[in-house]
Parts: sequence; structure tokens; C-alpha cells
Amino acid sequence: MSKHMFNRTLFVPYVRPLSVFLAVVLVLAAIDGGTGRFLSNSIFFSVFQLFATIGPIALGVGMTMIIREFDLSVAGMVGMAGCIAVLTGGENPWLGLAAAIGVGLLSGLIQGVIIARLRLPSIGVTLGGLLVFFGVSYALTESRSIQYADLDVASLLGQHLLGIFSIPSLTAVIIYGIVALIFGMTKLGRDLLAIGGERRAALSAGVRVEALLIATFGFSGALAATCGALLGYSLASAAPTGLANVLVPATTAAILGGVSLAGGTGRPLGIALGTLTLCVLQSGLNALGLSSYAHEMFVGFVLLTIAVLDGAAFATRLDQLRLAMRRA
Repeated sequence: MSKHMFNRTLFVPYVRPLSVFLAVVLVLAAIDGGTGRFLSNSIFFSVFQLFATIGPIALGVGMTMIIREFDLSVAGMVGMAGCIAVLTGGENPWLGLAAAIGVGLLSGLIQGVIIARLRLPSIGVTLGGLLVFFGVSYALTESRSIQYADLDVASLLGQHLLGIFSIPSLTAVIIYGIVALIFGMTKLGRDLLAIGGERRAALSAGVRVEALLIATFGFSGALAATCGALLGYSLASAAPTGLANVLVPATTAAILGGVSLAGGTGRPLGIALGTLTLCVLQSGLNALGLSSYAHEMFVGFVLLTIAVLDGAAFATRLDQLRLAMRRA
């Protein structure tokens, strides 16, 4: 394979996520009409704050989707991790953060072991995990919202860094950067794509399918827990149902980023672009004063377009058109 072909192959997975992202930015800029409500520092900060909330969870869910599995439990893990961090981090926030991430990692690994060793569907296992995490959260907090006394930590996490970032959002960006490097520059990325593409073939090729499946769910749990802990500190409070509705935007971000529910496709940087697209859309529409239902309509239209483009019939007809153009 020539160097030119190799570079083009590396870029292909990002064509769709980048195109969707640029299209959303251009449409919102056109709606703005040069008033400056959309393209401003406050909007950029808002976008990255949303990115800090959705981004890590979308990355974890997206990685499970790449291997043709799905992690429903993240919606419960975020709230439980926030409660654990607030309850254990009163004297030392690092202790609370470590406890939350440790629980998230361990819970994800346990779910991964059940899925891999017992050969059970991930949907059923992680749905059970979701309900367990909600139950534990309610037990820990006695079904109420709990406050975090160290307001200095909340103030620190809310401060602007480099104009448009905060500690949580910069942390999310760094996580994506590290994961993208590992995914793209090591054998791990190819193995994960192989598992999602054809599991039996991956096994025959010597890929450690079981170990990677377990590790992926542990990774997803740890990311959700990190997000929940930082959110609890930032808001100086936690509740059992904290971010209970995060699963839909996280999954949407992964799909916008090029991940398929059929598995075997997607990249971490693509998921980052998908998350940014969702965040830009939400912050931009809010800045332009449009109703909340406009956001749902925009996202629905984009997802419907992607579903059509991913359809087998559409792809077949597109290939036929290309063949006809070559013969003409």
C-alpha cells in the first residue's frame, strides 16, 4: 500500500463526522446572521462544558458499540459515582474521586466478566447493572439529594482555563487524546475493530476477545464514574438520578461520530467530533433563542440522514451509480 493510500485510509473514518460537524456549524452560523450570538467565547465555554458531561460517557458507550455490545449501565453509574465521591471526598476530594472511579472500574469489569464468561447479551446484563446502580444510589443517599461541603473545589472546577476550558472539559479532551493515540498507534485498535466486525474471525486470528471485552466494559464504567464524580464536585451536590437521561445523548454522539450499532466501525476522534456536534447544536440553539424542541428536531433529522446513508440498499445503489459513471 502506497503512502498516499495509507494516509487516505486513515482519514476516511473521519469524513462523515467532520462533514456533519461542519454542516451544523455552518447552518447555525447562517441562522445567527452575523449577530455574534453563536460564535462567542461564552458559547465555546458552554460547548466544552457540555463536552465534559457527555464526552467521556459517549467514549465509553462508543467503545462498547465498536465491539458490537452496548453498555446501558452508564446512566446509573454516573449518579452512583457522584454520590460516592460526595460522600467519601468531604475531607479529601482526591479520595472521593479515586473511590468513585474504582467502583466504576470494578463494576464494569464484573459486568464484562458476566457477559464474556457466561456468553450473555450485554443489553440484559447492563440493564440489570443500571437498576442495581440506581438502587445503591438511593440506599447511599436515603433517596435524597446530598450536598458537598467543600465549595472551594466546586469553584475551582468551574473556573475558566485558556478562555474556553475548565478542569473537567480539559480532562475530557486529554482522555480523548490519549485513547485516540493508543487506538490508532497500537494493535489494540485493530483488535477491537476486528471483534466488532467478525468475532469468530478475530478469535481465529489470535485476538484475545474475552479479555478485551471485559476490559472495554471496565473502561466504560471508569469513564462514567469519572464524569459522575467531577459533576458532583462541580455542582457541590449529588443525587441518585443524576444524569439519568445521559444514555440517549451519549449514544447519539457515538453514532454521529461514525460508530455503528452493528459494530466494527468508529474511532475515538470520530466520537469526539460527534459529541462536539451535539454540544454545538445544543449550545448554539440555546444562544439563538430557539425552543428546546428545535434541538430534538435537528438531531433527529441528522440521525435519520445518517441511517439512510448507512442503509444497505442506499450503499448498493451508490455503488451501482459509481460503476455506471466509470463505464460512461
